[in-house]
Order: sequence, then structure tokens, then C-alpha cells
Amino acid sequence: MLILYISFCYRDQIVEMFDHAYGSYMKYAYPADELMPLSCRGRVRGLEPNRGDIDDSLGKFSLTLVDTLDTLVVLNKLDEFEDAVRRTLRDVRLDNDVVVSVFETNIRVLGGLLGAHVMADMLRQRGERMQWYRDELLHMAKELGHRLLPAFNTTSGLPYPRVNLRYGVLNPLSRTGTESDTCTACAGTMILEFAALSRLSGEAVFEEHARKALDVLWEKRQRGSDLVGTVINIHNGDWVRRDSGVGAGIDSYYEYLMKAYILLGDNVYLERFNTHYSAIMKYISQPPLLLNVHMHNPTVSVRSWMDSLLAFFPGLQVLRGDLKPAIETHEMLYQVTKQHKFLPEAFTTEFRVHWGQHPLRPEFAESTYYLYKATGDPYYLRVGQSIVEKLNAHARVPCGFAAVQDVRTGTHEDRMDSFFLAEMFKYLYLLFSEKNQLHFDIDDYIFTTEAHLLPVSLSTSQPPCRGNNTEDLFTYSCPSTQTLFPNNPSFAKTIRDSYKYLTGVGRGIGCNLGCDLAFYCLYCLAGQHYPVSLMLLCNSFHQCLSFNEAHEGVYRVKLVAEVTQTPEEEVVPLIVQLISPPYLGRMVLTAGPAKFGMDLIKQEHGTSPYTACGPIENAQELSGHIALALRGDCMFAAKARRLQEAGAIGVIFIDHREGSNSAETPLFQMVGDGGSTADITIPLVFLFSQEGMNIKFRLAEEGELEEGEARGPTLKFLLEKGEVVLEEEEYRQQGDSCLTPGGDHVLCSYGQTAASPPSHSPNDPNTDPGSQDSRVPQPPPTDHKHVAVPRESPHCLAARSGLD
Repeated sequence: MLILYISFCYRDQIVEMFDHAYGSYMKYAYPADELMPLSCRGRVRGLEPNRGDIDDSLGKFSLTLVDTLDTLVVLNKLDEFEDAVRRTLRDVRLDNDVVVSVFETNIRVLGGLLGAHVMADMLRQRGERMQWYRDELLHMAKELGHRLLPAFNTTSGLPYPRVNLRYGVLNPLSRTGTESDTCTACAGTMILEFAALSRLSGEAVFEEHARKALDVLWEKRQRGSDLVGTVINIHNGDWVRRDSGVGAGIDSYYEYLMKAYILLGDNVYLERFNTHYSAIMKYISQPPLLLNVHMHNPTVSVRSWMDSLLAFFPGLQVLRGDLKPAIETHEMLYQVTKQHKFLPEAFTTEFRVHWGQHPLRPEFAESTYYLYKATGDPYYLRVGQSIVEKLNAHARVPCGFAAVQDVRTGTHEDRMDSFFLAEMFKYLYLLFSEKNQLHFDIDDYIFTTEAHLLPVSLSTSQPPCRGNNTEDLFTYSCPSTQTLFPNNPSFAKTIRDSYKYLTGVGRGIGCNLGCDLAFYCLYCLAGQHYPVSLMLLCNSFHQCLSFNEAHEGVYRVKLVAEVTQTPEEEVVPLIVQLISPPYLGRMVLTAGPAKFGMDLIKQEHGTSPYTACGPIENAQELSGHIALALRGDCMFAAKARRLQEAGAIGVIFIDHREGSNSAETPLFQMVGDGGSTADITIPLVFLFSQEGMNIKFRLAEEGELEEGEARGPTLKFLLEKGEVVLEEEEYRQQGDSCLTPGGDHVLCSYGQTAASPPSHSPNDPNTDPGSQDSRVPQPPPTDHKHVAVPRESPHCLAARSGLD
């Protein structure tokens, strides 16, 4: 009942937000293509400063109105829909002397007209509304289709990227036709709208041209990897840009192959999609990341950042039936939104901002909708709530919603793209709606890439889904999420829990009270050839204390290990176990190793300067010690070389972002600077700010080992809020009292409340992303070996980000 109530409240809030955005467009901008929400006026192409390619979507055809038509029906605004259709028929012209993007005009305007026609025809057939409607929107769609067809007059069949609505291409008055290149998505995202237009109008020419373009892209794929590039020559079919991913430039090509099978029932599209999908999962998908690789050498990553358009991909994986990687990537994206409020237009594999813009893109909301409908997990409702709240808090302005110019500063841009109304509100409303609350069965429709609704009944060749024989349950499945997946709210949670290492949470605490406490631990150090295992100090079990008691305390972690050389050239994640009562080894924290360095550490010492990006001023003090260094300003490898030359025997890097912690940020592996790192032989690990600033450690005294434990030098790592040191034997004897360093017994408590959220302090926008420390994700701990730790004279050193 609570979920239903929350859904009802948020659904009403989404409708109010839509009314604010749509009402502002109609009041201040219509019949212009877009609303300028900061200026409270319409954007008319030619009257405002040119924005380059962004303006190619503006054709003086009331773009936002047309793009929003079927959203009005989804949101049950039938009076507004009928009025908007009348306005479209009366005011919108498609023969304007303006050069537009073939891709954008197809998905936004042609798709908008077709989606609105489908909704109007549905209402008319029910006898409820639109009895006056005589397929006028379909006639407009056919006119627009014919105005786009000249773009396909190339020797290859790939369309020109731009067309003049009045004069076509190559006409002396067209001002287009000189282009030689187009993006893969631009050429491969026509089949849904063009095929629907053919099947609704009876003119096969549209579907034939769209299919030919897809045939060319398929033939031009790299046969060794089955990947495609980003930009292709429209005349000879040669690849101009050979980087391959699932984001900008390629994204909807893959989407339309899958959805063309669902809409049209042609197995050829599904077979092509499955071939590409296998390649994507082999080379591009490195859960939770989706990287860009070279199509001819797919083991080589071509850039260290991802763009926000790839956020659609988890939703496509839901349609494919591959939930596990969808959940993983979606969770990564959610963590980025929590760090930056919105998805930046591009962000690094470290989840730092690469390009700070956020034009209110809907792809993350789209995937959230698909995952909730597939799993029934209320977690995704909470994700949807966060989207709604952030839009209201950070994008809402008096005249609509404004794009975010830079997520680091929160500044706005005078821009509200049509897709915000066409997609964002549609997906959010559907996320918080049950099927019986809609005017139609949503499973009877497929979404275009612009979220326009096309009926799957357009298929004339698809056999009944249950009649398909295949070894893959999901390969030939119906698009209904109720058919594909069990509506089991715990399903997605189970997958997320099994991948907690991706966000640094580690394994479950096992506390019956459901404690969500923040604990800090020094990650053990080892090089590339030395996997690590940790042993328990004791095996008795004590119950978890209450939250009121868990406000201050000390935890001792001891590393007991021995060195074993392994022949494999692989990097294995490191782990540390919290062994003091009441956790006794069940709290496992995953540590990110460096990709270079071998030997283990002995001690630590702070560097000067703290970032180690200049000459080391305290080399004599560092010699023979473990160094602490602050992250930032230069590459990890450069820091390591300086500290190694200064005589340090190991380095612990501390994150410079105040408040960062392993519970909020995915684990990563430090990598080199692009050159050889064979000269770096000292061990290195990385700690987030909260963990790194709450650590003290010392060497274990002789005689402290439990009976049966490995003999030899060991390290003790102490986590403390105060100066109270917990000794386990005394804990077992005294119950709720602990020994102070002076020998007095005091009340013990263990841990603290949940870690504070990560800092939202922006990164320096003037910093070159290429100069930042880099990282890649790591798999969960597996097959750990014992590692011996050389002993130094016992003493205790403070470790606080190298600042003490």
C-alpha cells in the first residue's frame, strides 16, 4: 500500500511538472520550435545566435509541439491532445526552406506525427474522442517522409546527414549535398519510423530505403570483431572514425536492430543484433563500464571517458533479457548521478566530469523504467524519485526547465530540448503507473528512440511468440516485461548485492539489526604478482550493538600472510577483513591495487609536498618508510617514481576529494601513464578520503598471535574515533568494557553511523582530464594467496592523508 501511495504522489507531481514545462512552451514559445526557459521566449532558427549542429533539429515546424503529442495521451491529457492535434494540422508547415538533420527530423517529427496518429486512431476506434479525425497526421507524416527521401540518393544507399525540406539535396538552392560523412546512428536509425510509415500508408519505398541503409552498415562491419565504427563515408562506405562503443554516434543503431525485430517480426534484424550484442559483451562491456574500443583492434580502449547517451543501453539489455549487466551498469550510472546530481554529458572512467553539460537527457530515466517493470524492485522507484527531486531542485525555472550548463557549478543554459517533454515525462509517468491506470495496453507498443509509440501489430510476418523454437529463452521473446521476467522485487537486489565490490561496499556485515555503519580499514599492499589472503584473529561471535551504542569505538584489523610467487601476469584485488567483535571476519573490504610494483610495505610516512607532484622535500625522512601522498595534480605513476627515488618502500594514496568513500564510489585499479612502468617496483594502493583519514596502524607485538596462527612479523591496523584501543581477549572477558592505554576499563562501542555522502565539490573545469589519475574496475576477490610482511620495530604512526 505504501508503494502505491508513493507512486500516486509522484505521478501527480510528474503531471504538475509536465504542465509547467508544456504550459511554458505553449505560453511563451509556440509556434517556435523550442522554448528558451531563461529568456521566456521561443527559439526561432536564424533569429538567435547559431549553435552549430544543435540547430539542425530546428525546422520551423513547431518541433516541441509535434514531439510531445503522444505524451499527452500517456499522461491522460486527452483534451490537451485533441487541441494540440488541431493546432498541428492548422499551423505546422513541412515545406520550409531550411536545412535540417535527417536523423533528428526522422525521430522527432516523423516519429511524433506517427505516434500521434496511432494514438488518435486508437481513441477514434474506441468511439471516445477524435471522431472528426481523418488520418490527417498520417498524411503529414507521408509528406515529411517524401521530403526526407532525397537524402538517400547516394551511391551506397547511406543517407546524407542533412536535407533541405523544400529543395532536397544537390539542388542549387538546397545548401546541402556537399557532405561526405554521417554517423552510424544517423544512417541506422530510420527503420522503425520509415517501416511504420510504409505499413500505415501502403507505400513500400520508405521501408526499402531504410533497410538498404541497414544492409550497408551490416556489410561494412568489421568481420573479425563484428563491431562498427562511429562515422562512415556515405559514398564509398569507408569508415572515417573507427572507435566503437554503445554511446553517441552508434547508440540507436543497435537499438533499432532489436526493436525492428519486435515491431516488424523479421528475424534478420534479430540475428544481426545478436551478432553485434555478442561482440559488445565481449569487447565493450566491462561491467559496470561500457568502454569505447577500436573496431579493428577491440582489445584496445580508445578513450578514458564515457558519454551519457549510453545510459539507454541497460534498457535495451532488459528487452534482450540480459538483466545482470543491465543492473550493474545502471547502478554505476546512478552512483554518478548521486555524485554530480545529473549525468554529465561525458564522464571519465574515474566518474569525474569530462564534459559538464546536462541537457535534461532522458536515457537514464528510460533504463530505470525498464528495470522496474522487469523486476518490480521498489529500489528503482526510489531512483525515479531522485530524478524527479533533482529536476525540481536544480533545473526548474519560472518559465519551464532549463538545461544544466555545468553540473559542477549548477549554472543553467537557456535551452529546453523537445525530447525533455517527449521522453522524460513519459518514462517517469510510466515508471510510477500500473498498466491498468493507462488508456491502453503499453505492451502492445514499442518505443522508438524518441519514445514515440508504434504498435507491434504492424508486423505481418511474426509468428506467435510461443511457437518459436530456440535454445535461448530470450532471443525470440515477446517484448512484454511480464512475459520476460518474474515480477520478483528481490531479483535485482540479489544481483546488486553480489556485485557490491563495484561500489566498495564489500560483503554483508551479517548484523541482525540491519546496521548500516561506516567502517574504515587500511587496504593491504601487494604487487601485481602477489595475491593476498587474510586470516581471522579469533572465531567467537558477539552480537551487534545498537545504533545508540555504536557512536564511538576502536577496531583492530590484523594482516597475517606469507609470500607465494604466482606465475600468472594478472592483477587480483586485495581485501581486508574486520576481525574484532562483533564482526569477526564477516566485514570484508575490497582494496584497489596498483598495476605496477611488487614488494610489500613496512611503515608509512607523509610526503612533502603532499601530492608528490614536485621535488620531494623530505626524502631523508621518507627513506625506508611507507609514504602517504595526496591524489591529484599529476599521474599516479609520476608520483610513484618520485617517491621511489626518494627511498620510499611503498605508497598509500589518499583521495583529495573531501568526503569520498568506498561505500559511494566504485573500486578501481590505478594504472600507469601510458609508457612503461617496469621501473616502478614499490607497492601502491589507494584509499578514499574517509577511509584514509581514519586510520592508524602499528606492527603486532610478539606473543599477540592466536594459537595456531602463522608465526612471523604481522601488521595491526587500528580504526578509531578516539584513543580507546580494543583488545579482543579483554573484550571477551569484560563484556561491555574495554581497556584504555592506561589500563582503565571504559564502556566500548563499535563503529559509527552511516558514512556521510560524497562531496559534491566540483572538479576544476580548467584541469586537463588527461592529466588526472586514471582507474579501471576490478573483479571481486578470488583465489587469494598468503603474503608475508617484513617486520620493523614496533611503533604507532598517524596516517591522515599525509597532512599530519
